[in-house]
Order: sequence, then structure tokens, then C-alpha cells
Amino acid sequence: MKLLPFLLMGVIVLNSCEGDLDDLGSQLVEGADGADQAYSIIAYNINNNDVIQSDASKLDSVRIGNFEEDVFGSQKVSYLTQLRLDTYNPDFGKNPVIDSVVLTLKPRYATDSLTTNTTEDYIYPDGSVAAKKVVTTYPVSKYGRTKNGKDKLVVNIKVNEVTDFMGGASDSLSSNKAFAIGSEIGSKSFNGTINSVVITKDSDGTELVNNAVSLRIPLDKPFFQDKIIAKQGNQVLKDAASFIRYFKGISISVDEPKGYLFSMAPNDAGIVIYYKNDVTATDGTVTRTKAQTTLNLGSGNTHFSSIIFNRPTDYTTAMGLAVKAKDLDKPEVPQFSVTAADKLYMQGMGGSSIGLRIPAGTILSLKKLYKENKVGIVSAKLRLFNDDTTWKNSYRKPSSLIVRQNNETGFLPDMTELASAGYSLIKTANLSTENASYDIGITASLKKIIEDETYDVTKGKDFIVNVGSYLSDASTGLLLGQAYNDRAYNPYRIVLKGTDINNLGNAGEKILNTSKVAQLRIIYTKK
Repeated sequence: MKLLPFLLMGVIVLNSCEGDLDDLGSQLVEGADGADQAYSIIAYNINNNDVIQSDASKLDSVRIGNFEEDVFGSQKVSYLTQLRLDTYNPDFGKNPVIDSVVLTLKPRYATDSLTTNTTEDYIYPDGSVAAKKVVTTYPVSKYGRTKNGKDKLVVNIKVNEVTDFMGGASDSLSSNKAFAIGSEIGSKSFNGTINSVVITKDSDGTELVNNAVSLRIPLDKPFFQDKIIAKQGNQVLKDAASFIRYFKGISISVDEPKGYLFSMAPNDAGIVIYYKNDVTATDGTVTRTKAQTTLNLGSGNTHFSSIIFNRPTDYTTAMGLAVKAKDLDKPEVPQFSVTAADKLYMQGMGGSSIGLRIPAGTILSLKKLYKENKVGIVSAKLRLFNDDTTWKNSYRKPSSLIVRQNNETGFLPDMTELASAGYSLIKTANLSTENASYDIGITASLKKIIEDETYDVTKGKDFIVNVGSYLSDASTGLLLGQAYNDRAYNPYRIVLKGTDINNLGNAGEKILNTSKVAQLRIIYTKK
């Protein structure tokens, strides 16, 4: 019977999906021998030097674009990739001449606001065929500024040749690596929408064109005539090793500095070269005949995301006081020096992370409660609040975070031990408002520390937090691991309230439950 309140609270806390669990916890321990208590913690920024691994092994998706806002500054993201012939030592026939070259991209798009435009009296230009044309348009999913006043923001997508060899697909590449970019070989004015096109012949309903939902960018015909078609029989087209050193790759980027970032799956891109050649019949008749060849931009090629930042003064000042990422995981220095920050900057794609330290004094007092008063921790979480004095815009806030313990490479114990109890690492509240908050569930993690008699109580405990989501196996749905996440292409950012730096002497002490500084929230009761 004495254990019943404890078990009941555990079940409710672990299975609830609400963000305001503390009110519930207070009701459960009210009048009982327990508490719902907040403690201040030491919160600090982590400087990742605007660099992250961004090669093919990290790019389930890629971002393209150029975005700027006042707090984190500007961010230009270009996508570079190798390309390969679909067939080596190709035979393009006699007198091959290119009609067109098209780069096809498949950005992520929303399906709930499509529009359809039908042209019943369409004339298909190749042969002047009477036909019907149906164009279905979808808005591309974007992060950033999508309008210029009341109008859709139109950006210019550029395609350039890469003139440096990009290496092998298994090579590790950092986002700040510079590859030489050559001449522009294509461009398209982009209004933020993509479409599918179906053209059917009026006479019998035969499909003349069926283009899936995509963004089609015309490329320079003379460039590809000289680069590919004219090299028929040349060694540079005879094998993959020769080809990727001859035609080293392409870069896709956006000009406009204050636009948005959009995403696509890198393996969905491709280039098709449409051409005509002479075909001679047995009677000697020569006919110009359509043909095509494909350049493969998918898996097996080196993919690379180039990310360039330009930071404002407040951000660079904060990073000057931040812990350097390289100094985080050093077993020989388990308690590194940090500078508490009142503003916490978090950004994906190589931007800053944050650290949350539960001070040694707090751990010592909780150990004493556990040992002397026999308390049981029912719920423990690190709670963070949006800094509404700094981050007060309408950009979408991160809905998920990546969390690990310092000097640990695996998931938090909570993620493995409590998974079957409906555990959620991150619980959010009010994300669409300036009062947004995040709860990081660390019940099992903290219990291990408190109940471990060998834990060095002169040391605090650090949790490292990044913007991002964990990736899961497509067939099983299971998370792949701590290192498998979308940080390399996650565009979100936020500024959170940190430590009250005017009262650092009280770090780790009990605070009011209504406080909005970075904090540890604990619900406990007597066993």
C-alpha cells in the first residue's frame, strides 16, 4: 500500500504526452510525503565552429538555399554532387545533336494545398498534335522567408560545373570544405512550387508526356554537346573512374540572400540528355531519330552539402565565451570549465549546441535525500524556455532535440530502459508562441547517478543538447543510434533562456516552480 502512490505516479508520468506534468505531480504529492521541486542548473553554449560532417553518409536529405535573420545571421547552403553515365563507352549514333538537357530535382512538398490547371485545346509542339495538358502544382516545403511583401518570393536556382575532383563516395567531408566552382551551366527562376505534367493525345488518349512531380531545370545544350556527345569513343567516357575525374560534378545553389531553405532527397536527382541522331534504314533512307542518355546523380556518387555562415556580433560574442566542441569529450578531464550563459543559442547544420550541467551540490543534496529520507524519484526533467526577448519571430521552432551525456556515445538510459513505458525524450509546449518550452526526460539517467554510491559527488553531470531528430531504420522503425541523426540538414534554430548569471552563487539551489531559467524539475516521494 505504501508503494501504490509511487507506482501510480510513475505510470501517469511516463505515459502522459502533456507538457504540464508538474501540475499533475504537485497534485499527487500534495498532502503526501513528497515534493515537486525546481533547481537551477548551469547552462552554457557550445561552439561547433559552424562545421559539421556533411558528406553522403550524413545526407538522407539535403538543403538548398540562402536564408538570413537577425539573430543567427545568414546561411548559404549549396549542394554538390558527382555524376556518372548510365552506360559507359556509349554509342550516340551518327551525327548526334542535343535537343535539350534537363536536371530533375524532387524537393519535399505539401500535398494538402495542390492546384490543378487543365488545358483542353493544347497543341503538343512535336508534330503539332491536338492534346490535353494537365498541370498539378504543389508548394515546396520551406524554412525561412517565403514572401516578398504580398507576393511569393522568387529565387534564382543556379547550376555550375564543379572543377575539383570530389573524391570517393565513402570519403568524410566537412561542411566548410571548398571545392572550386566553374562556369554556370543552367538556371531557373523558382517561385517555390513544383508540378506534375500529363499530356494526352485527343484522338486516342495516348500519353505523350507524363512527368512526375518535380522541378525541371534546363541546362546548357552546347556545354553538354561538347562535354559528353562530342567525346564519343574517347577514354574519358569509357569507365567510371575516368569519367568522374573528367566531369567532376555539379553545384546547385541559390542567389538571393534573404530567401529560404528547401530540401530534397539527393538520390532522387538526375540529368537526362535528349538528342537526335541519323538512323539509316535497309533501303538507305536516313531518318532523324529521338534518343536520350542519362547521367546518374544517385547513390554511389560523392554528395556534399556546403554550408557558409555570416554571423552577427551578439552571436560571435556568445561563441567567444562558449565551450569548444573539441573540449567536450575528454575522459581525462570529466569536469571541464564552462561559462554560464543567460542566452542559449541552438542551431542545426553545424551551428551552436548547448550544455546543461546539474551542479555537484544538487547531486549531493539529492543523494542525501535518497539515502537519509528514502525518497524515490518519480520524474526528472531538464526544462528549457524560449527566450522571448531574443527569439520573437514566426519561424518554426525545433520540435525535437538530440541529447546525450558528456563522454557517452549511446542513448540516454531513459531512451532504452523506459521505451516500452511510452517514454518520450522531448516534450514540447506552446511551440507556435513565444512561450514555448521543452522538457528533456532524464528520470532513469538521474536515478542512476543518485543511487550509484561510487559516483564522484564533487563532479556535476553534463547533458549535451543539439537541434535535430534521430533517424530510424526504414523497415523496423527502430532508432539507428546516437550518431545517426539529421543535424547535417536540420535548418531549425532557437534561443533559450539560460542561467541567471546575476545569481551564479545560487546555481544548483532550489528555485520557484514559476521561474523560467534553465532548470531541473523533480517529482519525488517517499518509498
